[in-house]
Amino acid sequence: MGAEGTGTRTGARRRRFLGTVAGLGVAAAAGTGLRSLGDDEPDGAARRRQPHPPRIRPFFLGTYTSVPGGGTGVGYGTYDTRTGQLTAGGVVTGVADPSYLALAPSGRTLYAVDEQEQGAVTALALRPDGHPAVLNTRSTGGAGPCHLSVHPGGRWLLSANYLSGSVAVHPVDPATGALGERTDLVTHSSPPPGPGQDGPHAHQILTAPDGRHVLAVDLGNDTVYTYRLDTSAGKLTQVSSATLRPGAGPRHLTFHPSGGFAYLANEVDNTAVVCRYDRRSGRLTPGAPQSTGTGPGTSFPAQFLVTRGGRFAYLANRGHNSLTRYAVEAGGARLRLLDTVPVGGDFPRQIAFSPDQRWLFAANQKSGSVTVFSVNARTGTLQPAGAPFTAPVPVSVLPL
Repeated sequence: MGAEGTGTRTGARRRRFLGTVAGLGVAAAAGTGLRSLGDDEPDGAARRRQPHPPRIRPFFLGTYTSVPGGGTGVGYGTYDTRTGQLTAGGVVTGVADPSYLALAPSGRTLYAVDEQEQGAVTALALRPDGHPAVLNTRSTGGAGPCHLSVHPGGRWLLSANYLSGSVAVHPVDPATGALGERTDLVTHSSPPPGPGQDGPHAHQILTAPDGRHVLAVDLGNDTVYTYRLDTSAGKLTQVSSATLRPGAGPRHLTFHPSGGFAYLANEVDNTAVVCRYDRRSGRLTPGAPQSTGTGPGTSFPAQFLVTRGGRFAYLANRGHNSLTRYAVEAGGARLRLLDTVPVGGDFPRQIAFSPDQRWLFAANQKSGSVTVFSVNARTGTLQPAGAPFTAPVPVSVLPL
């Protein structure tokens, strides 16, 4: 949740930037198809099969459709793996407020939240002709869903309803990727809301690297809940919870590749927290809050990324309009702040690596832009790559 919506029932409106920005454009990328561009195989397998990986790959953009200057659906296009340059492709209409996106493990289906009062999730088929198509939409049973993820087995879609403070589970058709009717809905009823909050606000739901536990981050309750997912029935059972200090406002959690540690961005008190994770019990143990490198005041940190080798971590700071670089030390147990660099846009809501982690993409909500950085694998330094890409209220970016 952003600065403009923390702790209010009108958060869905206040989350959004009410400005006017240029449109995504509809010029198709000639001669491209999502099947050939994205390659359903993991990056390593693709490289073994072809000595020269595809230079042009697809990306997708999440936006808000219900605000002035917003988009009209899920945007898509291509990027150049050698330069990081983005090229507009088109828009999939018929999806309301698709603010967050997730890819199925098969690589054949894309999922989007419909961040509205009557929350929903939508499945889109990634067709060989390069034009995604809506498969179906299902209710989440809550309000303002803002995050979703696919369980590693590919059979279940998990979503977080921000405004109603609940998490939902939907079955996935293994043949088509379409969504079935919701199998579970869990509302975060305890502990009580933190200072300045009016109730629970689920902001993220993801599966731990062990595959056995599902974690839900709740900003309103200052708590991270751990569940077990019954992969036969699609039901969640809470097994533990970790409560942060009052008023922390935890937003997004990202695991270290070792699976034994995770990094939590606290958007309200402007801190980062290293958490120890127990794979057997699913218990998360937060450490002491530490600096985001943005100076005094609140900068609404949004999200961590961690490199595949586990040597560096990056944090997007929306108020400060910067990216913080950390060295990861002690096998993941410690973050050492290195520097912050300007993001080149306004309000970096979400960041993402390209699959090869050569590029870092930042969706800058208020400036209507996506900025791209090259990532130095040895030092972790970030270097801007070209001019910002113009897009209507980009809330999330997903490069494949």
